[in-house]
Formats: sequence, C-alpha cells, structure tokens
Amino acid sequence: MKVCLVGSSGGHLTHLYMLKPFWENKERFWVTFDKEDARSLLNGEKMYPCYFPTNRSLKALVINTKLAIKVLIKEKPDLIISSGAAVAVPFFYLGKLFGAKTIYVEVFDRIDKSTVTGKMVYPVTDKFIVEWEEMKQVYPKAVNLGSIF
Repeated sequence: MKVCLVGSSGGHLTHLYMLKPFWENKERFWVTFDKEDARSLLNGEKMYPCYFPTNRSLKALVINTKLAIKVLIKEKPDLIISSGAAVAVPFFYLGKLFGAKTIYVEVFDRIDKSTVTGKMVYPVTDKFIVEWEEMKQVYPKAVNLGSIF
C-alpha cells in the first residue's frame, strides 16, 4: 500500500506525523509546505513541496491542483490521509478520480464546529475521523477515535 500524507506544515503536519505507527512500515510520500519545520521533521522522507499560503486563495488552489495532478499520476497512491488544511482539497477530489481511498482527521481543536477544509472534503472522504464526540453532530458519518495526542 502506498500512502500520500498531505497537509500544511506546522500543527497539521505534526498531527499527521503522530500517525507514525500507521504509516511507518508503508511506502509513503508527503505533500506539504517547503518550510524549515517540514524539512526538519521529514528529513529523509520523500516530500513534494506545495504552494502556500493557501488560505482562501484561488491562486494557491489552481497551482496545487496542477501539482496534485502531476503527483497523483506519478505516485499512484492507494490512500490519501490529511488533517488539513487547504492543500488537501485538490488531492482528495482528484485522488478519488484516480481511485485512491481518503481519510481525513479533523483537527483536535475543533470541538463543535467544522473547519473550512473539513467541510470541503467531507463529501469525498471514505473515512472521516473526529477527536470529539460533539463533532459527530457536525459530521454525521464521522468516526470518533478520540484524541491522537
């Protein structure tokens, strides 16, 4: 199984990295911002830098959609995992077109309100994971696995 882990650097990347017991023995690659924290954390990992800033940016969406097409055609992941933010959107939608399964982990600090990215990828996510029971009111098909932290 080949896994694509996609997300912003900082907290989103840390969130994905905490899933290491799941991904450490799988073929994988990362898509994140080319920033010092990402380069340091992912030293030795295959990483594709994406365009940022992404927040509510049509330019970033277009650029990262082109990147998603190139990366998904080249890598052909079986599974795409993200905890946000916006860079996940083109990878989830295009990934579904290419036959990948998707898992989204809504961020820990959201207890009763959706994130913009969570709301956008929810319709195409195979497994939507929340960390608070209250979030199942926001995302009815979600699974509460409790805190990753």
